Amino acid sequence: MGFQIVTESSRQNTNVVAGCLRSWNPKAVVDVLEFRGETTIVVPRELLRATAERCRQDAKLQYNFLTDATCVDRYPAEPRFELNYHLVAIPRREKVRLRVWLGGNDPVVDSLVLVWAGANWLEREIFDLFGIRFTGHPDLRRILLPDDWEGHPLRRDYPVEGYRDVPNTGELFRKSSTP
Repeated sequence: MGFQIVTESSRQNTNVVAGCLRSWNPKAVVDVLEFRGETTIVVPRELLRATAERCRQDAKLQYNFLTDATCVDRYPAEPRFELNYHLVAIPRREKVRLRVWLGGNDPVVDSLVLVWAGANWLEREIFDLFGIRFTGHPDLRRILLPDDWEGHPLRRDYPVEGYRDVPNTGELFRKSSTP
C-alpha cells in the first residue's frame, strides 16, 4: 500500500468554498486570497462562528477538522491582529484558511470551541500569548505562562526584556575575561 499524492485545483477550491459561503450569506466573504495553492477566506468578525459552522455542516464543504489556529500581530498597522483558522475537509481532501482581522483596541471574537472542540487549547494559547479574548470559550485562562504573568509576550509592542525581573543566574552565564 503506497501513499497517494493529493493535488488540488486552487481555482476550483476557491469557487466551491467562496461560492457556497456567498450563496449562504453574501456578507460572509470579505475577500478571497490565493497564494501558492492555498486559499484564505477573509470573514467579518461578527460572522466567524456562523461561517465556521457553515463550513463544517454544509454537505458541499465538509470541513470537519480544525488543524490549527494562529495569530499574527501587525503592530503598528490597524487592524492589528490577523487570526487564522486552518481547516481540512477530510472527505474532499481540501484545505482552507478562515481569516479574521481584529483591531488592537478591541481584540475580541467568538470562540469556535462549539464548532470544533479542538479549538479549546488553540484559543487558550492565542489568548495567553497575544491577549485575544474569545467570547463563549468554556475555560479561557493562561495555558503556557503563570497566572500572574503581566502582558502577552508575542505582541510586537511587548518589551524584549519583559515586564519583570529575571532571576539572578550568578556566575553561570557570566562571560569569562580569559580566552
